[in-house]
Amino acid sequence: MHRFFFFLFFSTFISSVAQSAMNQTPPRSTPDIVFTVSMPRPFTHMLEVEMRVRLEEARPQLDLVMPVWTPGSYLIREYARHVQDFVAEAEGRPLAWRKVNKNTWRIDTGTARDLIVRYRVYANELSVRTNELNDRRAFWNNAALLMYLDGHLDAPATLRIVPYSKWKIATGLPPVEGVPNAFRAENFDTLYDAPVLVGDFQTLEFRVRGIPHRIVIDGEGNYDAERMRRDVQKIVEAAVEMMGDIPYRDYTFLLILAPSGGGGLEHLNSTALIWRRFGFRPEKDYRDFLSLVAHEFFHLWNVKRIRPDALGPFDYTRENYTKLLWVAEGLTSYYENILLLRAGLISDRDYLGMLANEIKNLQNTPGRLVMSVEEASFDAWIKYYRRDENSINSQVSYYDKGALLGLLLDLEIRRASAAKRSLDDVMRYLYAEFYRKGRNYTPEDFKAACEKMAARDLDEFFRRYVRGRDELPYDSFLEAAGLRLETKRSSSEPRAYLGAQLAQEGDRLVVRTVRVGTPAYDQGLNAGDQIIALDGKRISLESFNARLEERKPGDRIRLTFFRADDLRTLEIALGAAPEDEYEIAPVEAPSEAQRQIYRAWLGAPFPTKSAVKVG
Repeated sequence: MHRFFFFLFFSTFISSVAQSAMNQTPPRSTPDIVFTVSMPRPFTHMLEVEMRVRLEEARPQLDLVMPVWTPGSYLIREYARHVQDFVAEAEGRPLAWRKVNKNTWRIDTGTARDLIVRYRVYANELSVRTNELNDRRAFWNNAALLMYLDGHLDAPATLRIVPYSKWKIATGLPPVEGVPNAFRAENFDTLYDAPVLVGDFQTLEFRVRGIPHRIVIDGEGNYDAERMRRDVQKIVEAAVEMMGDIPYRDYTFLLILAPSGGGGLEHLNSTALIWRRFGFRPEKDYRDFLSLVAHEFFHLWNVKRIRPDALGPFDYTRENYTKLLWVAEGLTSYYENILLLRAGLISDRDYLGMLANEIKNLQNTPGRLVMSVEEASFDAWIKYYRRDENSINSQVSYYDKGALLGLLLDLEIRRASAAKRSLDDVMRYLYAEFYRKGRNYTPEDFKAACEKMAARDLDEFFRRYVRGRDELPYDSFLEAAGLRLETKRSSSEPRAYLGAQLAQEGDRLVVRTVRVGTPAYDQGLNAGDQIIALDGKRISLESFNARLEERKPGDRIRLTFFRADDLRTLEIALGAAPEDEYEIAPVEAPSEAQRQIYRAWLGAPFPTKSAVKVG
């Protein structure tokens, strides 16, 4: 069996760690656990793990458990599938072990109190929730790499990292004083909440209220480093100004620049971000990046500390169900652009344009009438990360609709309180009454907090729009700030409409999705069909769209396509394209109360010019 790294100085290291962590040591019944992670051959994608466990009392057996998910990403990911070459020993002799389920290793320890476990983890998937090791970098989530001793998630742990070559280490964990490349976690929830980046990165630094912040950037791209540092600092300042407290000793943005993709995952005093290396221009792309930064940073309050009922302490072996992801994620999505506005990075007109686009996206999702946001939250484990061609018809995003519910609640609280209170006060109240008092909140608690700030009953709102599936009455709430939603068609003449999303895949024109209630859906076109001809002529995506533009509502077209291996022909009567321009416009004669709410909400004078539209 392959044996991993041995270090002649390891016993000295253990003594140094123990001495440095003495003041943090819990009662003596808690085991002492030290991990060492190395990457001697990064091109193999193998992270090598050594786990040393010192027990206060011998036990005949112990179980080591690999988590199946990581907080913030609500899908069972089965991290144990990447584990290999597991061995255990004590005092130089091998120990027998066996797996008792998919992610638990049971070791026969006998009378041993000092154990060494070694295993390797294949790391070749770059995402904010998985592990990657190659000749460019190492990035990992500790929940996807490090096992815990069953029954001892409350145990402290030390993590020592042996970087490849001259690579540097970045993580939110505090260093062990006097021990190079070693970090300490007070428990496994903290350990699992601190991703690690090892590589040849650059660092941008700034301070807010005297607290150090850093942006660790791995990879090259078309970003302006000084502008990024300045703009991220403004986002942090705006969020801190809103919440009134900085609950961390330092904060780290881990930014990995990749050829494609993007995303983020929140942590206690850090966040992992992935962005396209050339995704900082044009200006809209850069603004999208800043929205991602603001979203993940605001999570340090909303979800990492203001915690829904089931989200902490965590069970890492199964789903942790909650109906509150629309608050944890949706309200964070609402605030991501509000924070850009308050940071001076966008204008009120920019914000209203982004808001109009969010409304348009939701209204183009038939699933909004099928699934409530509470149902979407609860079923995230089986649906949100497993979308298919029918998801648009059967699901709603708790991010998208949750953000718009945050908007409506904010405006309603401002109206009911004559602009004296807002959704900000709800967030600060939850922070003070729940996080500060060591409690998680329930759906009833959140509703009560909103009612407290509005000083009125909100049962109908939550019954119809949170637990129910009613259409959101945007104008009823936008009216509080002197605004209204307008929709219209972008063309003067009605345009022909099929209702299927098509994609060019090489030389194939493939139907990706078919929306409920459209001509394509009602007349039998299916997702997965491969269209080869329109009215007997070979077609591509470009020529299909061009020829559809020539048609009128009511015209009939003949599609020839493959469904699996069967060649078929289908005649479809085209419909009329739905309204595709959404505008948020000021009312003609706003009251002083409406002007006051607008200014308090968006920090700008009431607009006097034309609407903000999204086509």
